Amino acid sequence: MQPTFVLVHGAFANSFSFAPLQAELGLLGHRSVAVDLPGHGFGATYSRAYQAPQDPEGLAAVPGSIKGVTLADNVAHLIGILERAKGNGPVILVSHSRGGITATAAANARPDLIDRIVYVSAWCPVDLDVNDYYAEPEMATVDAASLAMALAGNPAELGLLRINFRTADPAALAAFKAAFLADGTDEEFLTFLNTFQPDENLDVGTSADRAQAESWGRIPKTFVRLADDTSLPLALQDRLIREGDALTPDNPYDVHTLEGSHLKWLIDPAPAARVLAELAEPWRAGDERRV
Repeated sequence: MQPTFVLVHGAFANSFSFAPLQAELGLLGHRSVAVDLPGHGFGATYSRAYQAPQDPEGLAAVPGSIKGVTLADNVAHLIGILERAKGNGPVILVSHSRGGITATAAANARPDLIDRIVYVSAWCPVDLDVNDYYAEPEMATVDAASLAMALAGNPAELGLLRINFRTADPAALAAFKAAFLADGTDEEFLTFLNTFQPDENLDVGTSADRAQAESWGRIPKTFVRLADDTSLPLALQDRLIREGDALTPDNPYDVHTLEGSHLKWLIDPAPAARVLAELAEPWRAGDERRV
């Protein structure tokens, strides 16, 4: 009855960023699978124009493999992994940041494959579509223009969002650090930045992809708040929790809080691994009534 943790990354990220967390989970006796959504990981596009010395004009024009990838593609890919994992026992689906959109849509479609869903400062839209939350007061402190400082090419023409994370522009780097890892060292920040891939797809879903009470709402759920997150501010995290609890008042979130920024929990994963391990304990103890 040992559960499998299925880990879903956020925007511009990939399975590689979960390696330290998986090591901690493994040392605590837990198995895990880190997902690469379509167009991510070894399916991503890294052109020669992205290498040093960079070719800005080439980078702005070269096609990307993630063009045309939709949320439905992400969901279908994740469901395939969940089906395989479910064959080995219970599944705890863990998502971070934008990965929560895919996790939520998958939970709407196949709640039977998920024994617990965990959001680590992740999107779980309930009352609004994702893009509409950016106009809400809870997101007022987010610097929405920070990514635009290193934008490469025209998203409408490329059919994707491309960011030059290998920029040397000090203003752009400072903005990225403030957004993602203000509490990390410069070395940690640059190391993590170099795990990011330049391209991300444009589809964040519609109202049909918001959490649905009759499917998503049947799954036990946990929200891990990141107290110092400036990309998905604590106020917005708390709003998502309130909206989810209002949608399924008989199945509220189990809420935990970790100190740190949007990425710190992946660089220093021991506290998060302990929280996740606690969620798996009822199965390891053989008491399904507590799940």
